[in-house]
Amino acid sequence: MPADIITWIIPSSIVFLFIAYSKGWILANFKSIVPLEASELLKNSKEVFLLDVRTDNEFSQERIKGATLIPLHVLSESLSKLDKVKNKTIVVYCRIGNRSVGASRILAKNGFNPLNLKGGISLWKQQGYSVV
Repeated sequence: MPADIITWIIPSSIVFLFIAYSKGWILANFKSIVPLEASELLKNSKEVFLLDVRTDNEFSQERIKGATLIPLHVLSESLSKLDKVKNKTIVVYCRIGNRSVGASRILAKNGFNPLNLKGGISLWKQQGYSVV
């Protein structure tokens, strides 16, 4: 019986840790914020840059006004495009918040100050904020 429990607990723990890491709940070198916080920052500070890390197609369909697109799959090679905003806070978003966690990790590792938008553009819209 104890062996059965161990065979269940170890894989379950690994899955939980993977999910927690990918959501930015653990070992995050950046902060995550809710749409209300992001909206207030974008409205009240000139020291904030909005970065969309979705695909070209997703970006062309809808985006948060003022966002710049650098898809996650090219972000590491495109960091020089962000040199002009190195001293700004970068609010990073994707569709539901998973890719933006990865992007926030890349940005933080390279000396940027990212804030991950929890729930991405989906939660942004769900909470009544507009998109273009």
